[in-house]
Amino acid sequence: LPVALQVKNKAPAEVQITAEQLLREAKERELELLPPPPQQKITDVEELNDYKLRKRKTFEDNIRKNRTVISNWIKYAQWEESLKEIQRARSIYERALDVDYRNVTLWLKYAEMEMKNRQVNHARNIWDRAITTLPRVNQFWYKYTYMEEMLGNVAGSRQVFERWMEWQPEEQAWHSYINFELRYKEVDRARSIYERYILFTPLVVVHPEVKNWIKYARFEEKHSYCAHARRVYERAVEFFGEEHMDEHLYVAFAKFEENQKEVRAGEPTRVTRAEFVLGYQTGLRRTRRRVKNTVLQSLKVNKKEELWPRAGAGCVPCVSEAALPPRQSNPHNYDAWFDYLRLVESDAEAGTVREVYERAIANVPPIPEKRHWKRYIYLWINYALYEELEAKAKRTRQVYQACLELLPHKKFTFAKMWLLYAQFEIRQKNLPLARRALGTSIGKCPKNKLFKGYIELELQLREFDRCRKLYEKFLEFAPENCTSWIKFAELETILGDIDRARAIYELAIGQPRLDMPEVLWKSYIDFEIEQEEYEKTRNLYRRLLQRTQHVKVWISFAQFELSAGRDERLQCCRHIYEEANKAMRSCEEKEERVMLLESWRAFEEEFGTDATKERIDKLMPEKIKKRRKLQAEDGSDAGWEEYYDYIFPEDTANQPNLKLLAMAKLWKKQQQESEAAAVDPDKDIDESQT
Repeated sequence: LPVALQVKNKAPAEVQITAEQLLREAKERELELLPPPPQQKITDVEELNDYKLRKRKTFEDNIRKNRTVISNWIKYAQWEESLKEIQRARSIYERALDVDYRNVTLWLKYAEMEMKNRQVNHARNIWDRAITTLPRVNQFWYKYTYMEEMLGNVAGSRQVFERWMEWQPEEQAWHSYINFELRYKEVDRARSIYERYILFTPLVVVHPEVKNWIKYARFEEKHSYCAHARRVYERAVEFFGEEHMDEHLYVAFAKFEENQKEVRAGEPTRVTRAEFVLGYQTGLRRTRRRVKNTVLQSLKVNKKEELWPRAGAGCVPCVSEAALPPRQSNPHNYDAWFDYLRLVESDAEAGTVREVYERAIANVPPIPEKRHWKRYIYLWINYALYEELEAKAKRTRQVYQACLELLPHKKFTFAKMWLLYAQFEIRQKNLPLARRALGTSIGKCPKNKLFKGYIELELQLREFDRCRKLYEKFLEFAPENCTSWIKFAELETILGDIDRARAIYELAIGQPRLDMPEVLWKSYIDFEIEQEEYEKTRNLYRRLLQRTQHVKVWISFAQFELSAGRDERLQCCRHIYEEANKAMRSCEEKEERVMLLESWRAFEEEFGTDATKERIDKLMPEKIKKRRKLQAEDGSDAGWEEYYDYIFPEDTANQPNLKLLAMAKLWKKQQQESEAAAVDPDKDIDESQT
């Protein structure tokens, strides 16, 4: 057995590459694109028979390799069907069923083939075999009944439905049977199906859910059988009893009786029934409410035991001792506080809930680090939202202000809290306070999120002068943020101030440090293209190429020249490719140069002549496999590594050593041929005579 190679050097490579980059490069180079297979034209019967023989042999070989792959069988049968060889296709399907008769797709494809070719009796035979073999596959039954109904065989479709109902299928199957009977105005048959649907026999219960009883009653009511509908409701009440009763049944029963009262106002008994049903339902709700309150009280006691009351720094007004829970084990378990507050909010009064909230926010994290405050700050957020939704706006403002005073803004802050406070003031139609809050936040603790929220607010108010001032402050705070520069320039473009937008872009690209310079340059170039300033766009490309010689910049420059719309656009584009090729000869990354040449070749194939195509073909490199020696971190030998390298014809012509090497190889080949001729001269004579 071959010995498995051990990798000695397990250190990460110096240049890391991500899976996203690999996929992007594969897409750009179109590595996975395969040429389409050649088309074969058949001219006579003999060629057709030969083609059929070869295809059948291919299919049979695939099946012989792996009989359990059903897709091979289906492709084989569909190919025979396309040739109108129905008998052969049937034979293939039957052979496949011998292999895997439980495959649902196989049965469906087989039956669909027969129906498509109008072989009705064959299709019936297949459906009968399918529902007999796999009776729990509902798709077979649906398609069988649908086929019979489309053929106008109502009796046959009903017979299939009856066979299906014997298996007591799911609810949708019963509804399909009922709708089938209603399509043909068979109300009595539909009623009998409902009876079997809910209670198959007195001893076998199929689907006795409340919703099915209600559907049965509404069916009777819809067809004006009110007495039958009332009888269904009464049977449902008797069936479930008081222990298992659902309030939805009582509500439906009461609505039914109320509708009957509206139709027949002279019968007081109907009103009495409705009132009785609603009264019973009210009593049932009270009982459930008492049970729910008992469960909630027990949960509250458990949550109280998890907490410990301890006043912290910066807490809001003191709370009465009556609202304090007993001794608790961990007062900074904020998840327990959330659960406890959720229970209190469900049934307590506003005063009690407010006292519990104040007790919770009194447990300030002891360490002034943001990771310890992330859960705690949500207590304040929930408290403020509760006050706004349930109480008054004045207390909500006090909650927000107390929280913002408590936060150590010199160390960290929460932009979310500032923005929520500003949004609250806007909902209260108090715009000056909202602006004051956001201005204070930017002055105390500027953050990108705060600037973006403030700018978004002013944009919604159409205060563009304020937006400009905010963008200026934002860029003074974070001049490396390319997204802010782009948004600022886009705002000026929307406002129609093109010169101001161009000046912003110029300031942006002049910054010494940027987080995403490529995005900024692309946005600037797209801006000039939209303004149809093609000469300025060319200058931008030239300035960008002075900073970087990346292959994508050259390709983008060439494509721009191609789409510029000038008469000499092809010459300009070709000139850019030539200039890029010269500039990248000294590039260490040969893959980038290959990308450039491939882009150039695609351009020439579409717009070039035979001479230009031949020229670019001569520039394409040769891909060879090489080996290099690896060393471990300690300097020891780590084996050999294979890699691919590219040899460009232009580089070969400029390097005399490579020329000398090629001549040496040719001389060695000639020496070997002369030595072989000296060993066997008769062979040379025979070859010359031939």
